[in-house]
Amino acid sequence: MNPRMLFSLGPIFPTFAILGFALNGVTMAEDKSPAAADAQAAEAPVRRVVLFNSGVGYFERQGVVTGDATIDLVFNVDDVNDLLKSMVVQDADGGRVSTVTYGSRDPITRTLATFAIDLNDEPSLGELLQQIRGEQISLEAPMPIEGAIVGIETQRRQLEGNQTIETELLTLLTDKGLRRVPLDSIGSIQLARPELDAELRQALRTLALGHATDKKTVSLRFTGEGERRVSVGYILEAPVWKTSYRLVLDDEGKPFLQGWAIVENTTDADWSDVQLSLVSGRPISFAMDLYSPLFASRPVVTPELYASLAPQVYDLDLFAVDPSPAMNAPAESEVLGRRVSSPSAIRGGGGGAGGFGGGGGGGYGGVAADMPAAMAPASPASREQMELSVTAAAQGGDVGELFQYDIDGPVTLARQRSAMLPIVNQAIAGQKVSIYNPAVHSKHPLNGVQLQNTSDLHLMQGPVTVFDGGVYAGDARIPDLPAGGERLLSYAMDLDVEVAPQSDAQVQSLTTARIGGGALILTYKQVRSQKYALKNSGDDDKTVLVEYPHDPSQSDWELVTPEKPTEQTRDAYRFAVAAVAGERTDLQIKEQRTIRQSVALRSLNDRQVAVFVEAPEISDAVRAALRDVQKRQAEIAQLTTRRKQIEREIATIGQEQTRIRDNMRAIDRNTDLYNRYVKKFTEQEDRIEKLRNESAELEQRTTALQTALEQYIAGLELDGE
Repeated sequence: MNPRMLFSLGPIFPTFAILGFALNGVTMAEDKSPAAADAQAAEAPVRRVVLFNSGVGYFERQGVVTGDATIDLVFNVDDVNDLLKSMVVQDADGGRVSTVTYGSRDPITRTLATFAIDLNDEPSLGELLQQIRGEQISLEAPMPIEGAIVGIETQRRQLEGNQTIETELLTLLTDKGLRRVPLDSIGSIQLARPELDAELRQALRTLALGHATDKKTVSLRFTGEGERRVSVGYILEAPVWKTSYRLVLDDEGKPFLQGWAIVENTTDADWSDVQLSLVSGRPISFAMDLYSPLFASRPVVTPELYASLAPQVYDLDLFAVDPSPAMNAPAESEVLGRRVSSPSAIRGGGGGAGGFGGGGGGGYGGVAADMPAAMAPASPASREQMELSVTAAAQGGDVGELFQYDIDGPVTLARQRSAMLPIVNQAIAGQKVSIYNPAVHSKHPLNGVQLQNTSDLHLMQGPVTVFDGGVYAGDARIPDLPAGGERLLSYAMDLDVEVAPQSDAQVQSLTTARIGGGALILTYKQVRSQKYALKNSGDDDKTVLVEYPHDPSQSDWELVTPEKPTEQTRDAYRFAVAAVAGERTDLQIKEQRTIRQSVALRSLNDRQVAVFVEAPEISDAVRAALRDVQKRQAEIAQLTTRRKQIEREIATIGQEQTRIRDNMRAIDRNTDLYNRYVKKFTEQEDRIEKLRNESAELEQRTTALQTALEQYIAGLELDGE
């Protein structure tokens, strides 16, 4: 009997018959392809983990294989995209990576439906046999029987007490004709066709691997001879590793720093003696859907339809010469009715015969014979090994400066567990200070530490718990601090020191005035000041850092007192003040800036000129020029005033003449009144003529004076000294 599919059935549980197919001679990693017949299953546990604080982690598995081998790895469905984007596989000792296979994203029901035997909906033995009607089988019931499946039918039998029982009967076509066999009497079944047997086994393997619907199996196949080292590395989403610090201050205020890294193993694999590295930095990382099938849209072209033509019959040309054999033979460069210019066109390239692009190359343009199949990956870590084991194109580059913590010694961490690992434990440089910022607290400064990173490590941001004098003093936060960098930390309120700020009003004074370009250019000095009164009621002297706001957008303000700050940040000055115990200390901060104002000389009025000429900061030359301009403008103004008077008088006479005309039209021309109107009208016309002559003369004089004034102003170039 063929042992390919031998199983036993109990008479009571026919529903579980399908399990027999999986229990006899079927392994989870079995592959019926000839290349996989001799492949052995191997393991590659996690040996190296690199966690980044950008939300990803690099995981490297290492193992040893012998001959042709397969390594199966199980991943969450959500991780497959990262796997496809980043996986690097190596066979280090002369072997090669054959293929990397993984399950489809389609649900398992769709995959099972593609097999010749559909295992969806948990089919019973009868339903299973019904699917393979016509197939040849061998069974024991209990005697051996061979035949082709005709079908399954259900038969009801009457029992005592009006009870009925249903029995499924298998109908077979044997050498001796049709035969019915009760299913509950069958002990074993064997499929005669090997291809169908392989389909069933593959369906069972798919069903077994699909028990975890959120998991996918990735199979790595290695080919080669002898024992070899293999590795696989990949990037997956991982929790951001975190840091926390403890800062211990002794009686003298010298700090001792202890730092811990907090890591979580959220994977489904235990980390046993792994090499763990923690990287602080911001490498560029993104997600891309490489798992889902991607299809390119193609245009739909409708074939053109033409009316059919009737077949034609032509007479023979009696005078034609028979063609020579050479004319009957196809040209040497003609292939399948197409002209090929060179052998390279058959391979593809420009669009020969075959596919989009022609020839054996196919595709869009084909592949030339001398073109390499792929390019070697560019990973600098083990480029030679990757070139020997994987044929894939890759390109890499730096994305930024990274800071790496290598944990000394192997790390063991079970799945779904977390751990704290020490990364720094040493004394560092620092000084206790008090930090005053009125925006934080208007009355008291904060206790703090001026910390200097004298270690060789880049300290990643995190919380800091401060202990002073052996007791808890407060919490602080430290930003990213490179080696050699300095940062201020504040952790509690300093109740021993009280600060009273007092602002003085801004003062603006004229410093210089000069004339140029037809304008009076004035320079002002603007001063603002802030005073801080500090009282240290404690027993020890202290250093208080007073933070004074500094807006970079107002860069015209210049610090006068003190000459320069102790420290300067992007938005504040810091001034160190020695606060003596039991005494008051004052800090005066003064800033000034220069403001320039330009006023056109022609626009100055008498009141403004009077103010400027009395200012002591105005030089004698500028003062004299202002008075001269004022005198010239006064003369022009006088002429202008007279012209306006003349214009008003002319307008009044015009109105009077209108009244006289109206009256003259209403009276007789031979009367004395009419003659009086004529005389008065004549006198008014004489007056208007005289006024207009005077106005024209005034206009000429005004124009001349204005021209002279403009020339005078344009020629003035006087310094304010």
